[in-house]
Amino acid sequence: MITFTDVTISYAGATAPTLSNVDVEVPEGELCLVVGLTGAGKSTLLGAINGLVPHFTGGTLSGRVSVAGMDTRAHRPREFADVVGVVGQDPLAGFVTDTVEEELAYTMEQLGVRGEVMRKRVEETLDLLGIAELRNRPLRTLSGGQQQRVAIGSVLTAHPEVLVLDEPTSALDPTAAEDVLAAITRLVHDLGVTVVVAEHRMERVVQYADRLLFLPGDGSVLSGAPAEVLRSCPVAPPVVELGRLAGWDPLPLSVRDARRQAAPLRSRLPESPSVATKCGDCSLSARKVVVRYGAVIAVREVDIDLHSGEVLALMGRNGSGKSSLLWALQGSGPRQAGTVRVGDQDPKALAPGKARKLVGLVPQTPSDLLYLETVAAECAQADAESEASPGACRALLDSLAPGIADDKHPRDLSEGQRLALVLAVQLVAAPGIVLLDEPTRGLDYQAKRRFGALVRGLAAQGRAIVISTHDVEFVAAVSDRVVVLAEGEVVADGPTADVVVASPAFAPQVAKILSPLPYLTVDAVAEALR
Repeated sequence: MITFTDVTISYAGATAPTLSNVDVEVPEGELCLVVGLTGAGKSTLLGAINGLVPHFTGGTLSGRVSVAGMDTRAHRPREFADVVGVVGQDPLAGFVTDTVEEELAYTMEQLGVRGEVMRKRVEETLDLLGIAELRNRPLRTLSGGQQQRVAIGSVLTAHPEVLVLDEPTSALDPTAAEDVLAAITRLVHDLGVTVVVAEHRMERVVQYADRLLFLPGDGSVLSGAPAEVLRSCPVAPPVVELGRLAGWDPLPLSVRDARRQAAPLRSRLPESPSVATKCGDCSLSARKVVVRYGAVIAVREVDIDLHSGEVLALMGRNGSGKSSLLWALQGSGPRQAGTVRVGDQDPKALAPGKARKLVGLVPQTPSDLLYLETVAAECAQADAESEASPGACRALLDSLAPGIADDKHPRDLSEGQRLALVLAVQLVAAPGIVLLDEPTRGLDYQAKRRFGALVRGLAAQGRAIVISTHDVEFVAAVSDRVVVLAEGEVVADGPTADVVVASPAFAPQVAKILSPLPYLTVDAVAEALR
C-alpha cells in the first residue's frame, strides 16, 4: 500500500538529509507504528506519504514514494485527499466548521460527493466511532478524546485507503486514549484501512501494531515486527524494558503477556521498594478556590498545599479542571472565590513580572510563548529577562533536547523540540514554585528521562513543582504525591504509589505487571534486584 524506494529527503541549510536511502514497505491493512527520538524525522516521514513533503514543506526528495499505486512526485497533495487521511497533533486546530456533523461532511463537500451519499457516510462514521450522540455538539465543547475521534471521522468520510495519525493520544487522558485506539484498531481489523501512527507514548500503542518503523536519527529507518525491533531499540516502553531486565523470551509487548511471565520475578523482589521523600515547609496554600466560566464551574472550592522540595502530579480526565486550577494558582487566570498565598502574598494581586518570580507556569500550548526569529535569540532573551548568566537557558535546552541549532527558527522545530525550548525559557527563571501543564507532550522516552532528572533537581533545590499530566509513566518516575481532580473537585490526594496503584486508569505498566507488589518503575525494580 505504501512504498518508499531509495528515498532521501533534504532541507535547505541542513547539514545532513533528514531521511537517507530509505526502503520501506507497509502492506495493506496494517497498523504501522513510527517511533524515534525527538527530531529524528518522524513528521517528515508522515508528510511524505501524501506528498506534503516536499510539495508543501519544501526540501528535496529523491527516490520514489508510492501510495496505492500513485507516485507523490506526479500527484499533488490535493490529489491524495480521498486516498490518504491525515490527522495532526492538535485536532481542534484543524477543524473548519462549528459542529460535529458539519465537520464530518466538510471533506466530502470539497470532493463533490453527492448529498445522499454524504448523509449515508456521515451516519456510518458516527456509528463506527461511537459519537452519534455528539452530532449536533459544538466542536469546542468536546473533550480531547471526543475531538480526536471527530478529527479521525472527518477524514474517514472520504473513505481513504490510508490513515496517518501524528501523536493521536498525546493530549488525552488514559481512558480517552483507549477509546481512540479502540476506534483505530477497529478501522484496521474491520475495514482493512492501512494506519500509520507516530506516537511517543509507545506503551499505549505498541501492543496493537503489526509493524514498527524506528528512526534512529541518522536518516535511516529500521522496519520489522515490533518485538524484533524492540530487542535492541533505545526507545522502548516500560513493559519492554522490564522484559529486557528480566530476560523474558519472547519479549512481551502488553501487560497481559508480561504478567504471564512475571511470577518468578515477583518472587525475587522485596515486598516494597525503598522510598525516601523529604518535603519542606508549605510554599503555597490555596483555600476554597473557585474558577467559573459563565455557568460552567471548572474548579469547585479546591484546597491544596504545595511544599518545597515536593513534586506533585495533578491528574484527571480531560476537562476535569487541571489547567484552570494551575492558572488560578499562578495568578494570571480567573479566580472567582478563594485565596492563594505564597508567603504573605497573593500572586493575583502582583504585577505579572513579580508574580512570575514567585510562581512560574508553562502553559499547555507552550509554542505561543515563542516570538523571536532564532533559538539563540529566544535563549538570550530568556537569560536577560530572568537575570541569569549568559548561556544558562541554552544549557537547559541542551539537557532536554541536544543538538538544536542556534540559528534554527523556533517554528521550524518539531513539537518536542519546541516544547523543550519553552521549558528551558521558563525554567531558567527558576521561581520557587513551578507549574507545568502537560510538559511531556512530544517528548521521547530519553528526553522525558532527562526532563525528569531536571525536575527532581529543581525539587532538590527546594522548589515546589506541580505537573498537570496524563502521562502515568512519567508520574510514576518523578512525582512524590498525586492529586486527582474530577469535575473540578479533589477526589484523591496522597503519595504516588498509594494513589496510582489503586487506579486502573492511572496505574503505570510496571505496577500492573507486578501487582500486588507496589513497584512503579523499571528503575525501582532494577534497584531492588541489586
